[in-house]
Amino acid sequence: MSYEFDFSERVGRVEPSATLAISNLAGELEADGVDVVDLSVGEPDFPTPETVIRAGQEAMESGHTGYTSSNGIAELREVIAEKLRGDGIDANADEVIVTPGGKQALYETIQTVVDDGDEVVLLDPAWVSYEAMVKLAGGNLSRVDLSPHEFQLEPALDELSDAVSDDTELLVVNSPSNPTGAVYSDAALEGVRDLAVDHDFAVISDEIYEQITYGVEHTSLAALEGMEDRTITINGFSKAYSMTGWRLGYLHAPEALVSEAGKLHSHSVSCAVNFVQHAGVEAITNTDAAVGQMVQAFEERRDMLVEMFDERGVDVPTPDGAFYMMIPVGGGEPRADDQQWCENAIQEAHVATVPGSAFGAPGYARISYAASKERLREAVERLDDGGML
Repeated sequence: MSYEFDFSERVGRVEPSATLAISNLAGELEADGVDVVDLSVGEPDFPTPETVIRAGQEAMESGHTGYTSSNGIAELREVIAEKLRGDGIDANADEVIVTPGGKQALYETIQTVVDDGDEVVLLDPAWVSYEAMVKLAGGNLSRVDLSPHEFQLEPALDELSDAVSDDTELLVVNSPSNPTGAVYSDAALEGVRDLAVDHDFAVISDEIYEQITYGVEHTSLAALEGMEDRTITINGFSKAYSMTGWRLGYLHAPEALVSEAGKLHSHSVSCAVNFVQHAGVEAITNTDAAVGQMVQAFEERRDMLVEMFDERGVDVPTPDGAFYMMIPVGGGEPRADDQQWCENAIQEAHVATVPGSAFGAPGYARISYAASKERLREAVERLDDGGML
């Protein structure tokens, strides 16, 4: 007689990641010999800077292969705090937890702040894992749709005001945004600040793409007056430094939250990888040129895509940051079946995209332009030839 597991109720609240599901399908087609232009995964197509690789190698050779203190090595926490002070945040090293990836920093924060029944507000379109993390913590979701405003927050502040209340526990802000590439204005962030203070709730500021912007300045929410004590800043090394597989991130928050989140951190992952943390020091302190070259390439790709879609009569909101673009797939019907469109795109045109509905934005598909100009151009031509634009 075989054993049947009785799975927990909380794991039944969530579905597998939509972005990884599409990527897996693309991988299966490629294994069958199909040439797929995969624009589904948010991973820079640039190598990790050579100096960072060398720093990791040297750290291993120097014996930095054991456990570190749970919250991270002192040197890395110090340079993170210095970096945050440069962003206008009054930070010190004791307010930082170094984590195996920014996703772990988010997970620990939400588990620390959100109880069963707590209200958490998301700005749609929102990265797929926010919803899953809130559900795993037992929170209830309230959502504000930014799609009528070309994904910008400032014109939607009235809707956000209607969505929050004295019962709100947490708001999640992601600027630059995944999946839209929107960078929220200072006026928008000041509106968030006013609502957070008026209704006394905390805010997660996910700034993982903060170095990837085009002609606009990123503002850290915790730098605004009144937000220092109620903001948890999330960041990491995956995107700006092309270190996705290194799994290194961090959170910054008031010491009281760091103390509580540190309990979860120590009982789950123990610490981030030792030699990777040493590589992180190098990434923060000595990679400005490499980051600048990558951002310039992303901006050129963005401009090319906007022009190509415009030539085909497709009006796409121009991203100000990150390396994503939301493509309307409705042919004039803004709430068309984006899931079917994306399935057709990969099966018929062999272009992998992600349904906007996975992010709370039905009628759109997300593409990543972390691919060469040649492959991006080919993707648009394939979609056009297939009658999908």
